[in-house]
Amino acid sequence: MSIALYHFHVTQIKRSAGQSAIASAAYRSGEKLHSEYYGEDSDYTKKGGVICSEILLPPHAPHSFSDRETLWNEVEKAERGKKAQLAYSFDIALQNEFSIQENIELARQFLLEQFVRRGMVVDFAVHSPDKEDGGISNPHFHVMCPIRPLDEQGRWGKKQRREYLLDEHGERIRDEAGNYVFNAVPTTDWGSPDTLEHWRKAWADLCNQKFAEKELDCRIDHRSYERQGIDQLPTVHEGVTVRAMEAKGIRTDKGDMNRWIRRINSMRKNIAAMLSELFAAIREINRELKATKEPTLAEIITDYYSKRNAGAWSVYGKVGNLKNMSQLVNYISENNLRTVADLEARVSTQQEKLDARSAACKSVEAKMKETAELLRQAQNYADTKPIYDEWYRIKFKGKKDKFKEEHESELRKYYAAERKLKPHFHDGKLPLTKWRKDAAALEAEYASMQTEMEVLRDDVRNLRQVTLAVRSAENERQQLSEQNKKRHHQNER
Repeated sequence: MSIALYHFHVTQIKRSAGQSAIASAAYRSGEKLHSEYYGEDSDYTKKGGVICSEILLPPHAPHSFSDRETLWNEVEKAERGKKAQLAYSFDIALQNEFSIQENIELARQFLLEQFVRRGMVVDFAVHSPDKEDGGISNPHFHVMCPIRPLDEQGRWGKKQRREYLLDEHGERIRDEAGNYVFNAVPTTDWGSPDTLEHWRKAWADLCNQKFAEKELDCRIDHRSYERQGIDQLPTVHEGVTVRAMEAKGIRTDKGDMNRWIRRINSMRKNIAAMLSELFAAIREINRELKATKEPTLAEIITDYYSKRNAGAWSVYGKVGNLKNMSQLVNYISENNLRTVADLEARVSTQQEKLDARSAACKSVEAKMKETAELLRQAQNYADTKPIYDEWYRIKFKGKKDKFKEEHESELRKYYAAERKLKPHFHDGKLPLTKWRKDAAALEAEYASMQTEMEVLRDDVRNLRQVTLAVRSAENERQQLSEQNKKRHHQNER
């Protein structure tokens, strides 16, 4: 059974990151929407690639919310803080095995059952996999849901409620300033890890049910590789821009990283499969040799190839047999392998090495991702800081707003980079030289790991050849023994 594509990512749209609910909704739906909060338009009508967009409302929501511009302006109006969290944003992969209509119906069913039934307002848009949408290679849908819930009368409720701490007498506790101490408790479970886990599983279950209905031999799993028990490194999410560049033959850091990861995964998979096969073969050989005095591996291999040479009809075949015998005898001699038990121990040792290399690969890969992201954000910061500075210096509101509208994407990049890099500034500077050295060192370490994996794979290949020779020799010995028994039985008759 094959594994199909699974991607289910959630973030928050918030003003503290320089984001706007109106602009985000306009982008996802491919429309032009006016923001009353900012007094500006966000026009994405030329974007293309949007197959459909819909708003799904629970029964108690105002009918006016079925209009996208009205809905998100009301959200912006309800959130007064400069750093307000406005909406949840989901990015969910659809399945290439389903038609676009089947995918849309599946997405709608999921949102109605899992979101709307909880009282959530849903704005979703399905994006196509064609080049109009930046060259993306998989169909997917975006979902936006207001974080603030609606009450039964369709009015905006509270995101959080205060849960006061009480002393042993049931009285509220005050802090040093005389204020009551409390915990802010969410009024919904929409943002909890358990709910997200439930949604991720529900989407996987729904898709798998559709796969089964269509009698397709593939499934998706919402769990990470580690939780699934799959010893494999996950690739990094490349995104639209990176995929478009790679499709044009332009190499990117993320593309290179994924190529390294796929190569390591391929080698690990091959080595693990061979080791598993070797363990099974050695167990079988041990069972067969139990009844007899066990010869040395060198004796078994020499005897096996000598018999093969006796039956070889060409000089080429005899030379090949002698070459193989020499290589294997040298290998077992160099590694002090005398018996089948030694062979089994060697295989076990190589399994331990593979596990250790796997753990090391995961550690280095995580560091590579983090360093690459820091360098990427540092470049974004350097590219967009002049634009932010220019916007900041503008005094007149109208001119300032116009400049912001014209440079919305650059300013968003700046805010995202600033947020990521803020803990790393020292005296107003970033440790770019150190990060670049770290990145180069990690690349070298990763390349070294690939070499180590190649060496390990070659060693496992030799072990496989030894095991195959031993098993073949033992099979021949068994056949000869059976033939001798038959002759003896016939002679007795």
